[in-house]
Amino acid sequence: MRDMIARITLLVAFSAVLAGCNLRPLYAGGTTGVVAQELGRIEIEPIAGKAGWLTRNALKDQLEAFEGQETKYRLTVALDDKIAGFGVRSDDRITRERRTLRARYQLVRLSDSVVVLDATAGSDAGIDVVSSEYATLAAEDTALENLATRVANQIVTRISLFARTEASASPSP
Repeated sequence: MRDMIARITLLVAFSAVLAGCNLRPLYAGGTTGVVAQELGRIEIEPIAGKAGWLTRNALKDQLEAFEGQETKYRLTVALDDKIAGFGVRSDDRITRERRTLRARYQLVRLSDSVVVLDATAGSDAGIDVVSSEYATLAAEDTALENLATRVANQIVTRISLFARTEASASPSP
């Protein structure tokens, strides 16, 4: 019985702490929420290269649900895609590669051309180099597709946090 009372007391204490931490859903209000409204106002500039095409499509896929409002921001993204070999065998053949995709992105407010967000995102993936060149190329392409999606997720999340902060800082009409 004493154990049960201690557990209930502990549960109530944790509930009070959790309620006081001011957690709020990022996408509160769904497609009519403040963050969704701001995400729908972003125009994505074309990004060079295959990695750019994949990243831009991943960004568009995530922001497409919020489209419909007049454009307020422009998103520019510069990518750095590298493949480095490591895991060298005694005959100097590479057995493992690391593909790294880094993005530097800027969110520019169109009304006054001010950069309101300047940040970076990145991810990497390991690739096994096998005897089949086709299999290795396919693994590199798959890794690039996954990295583009991860980088796009990071960018959208950071822009969403910016939009929520912007909305709470600006006065309500």
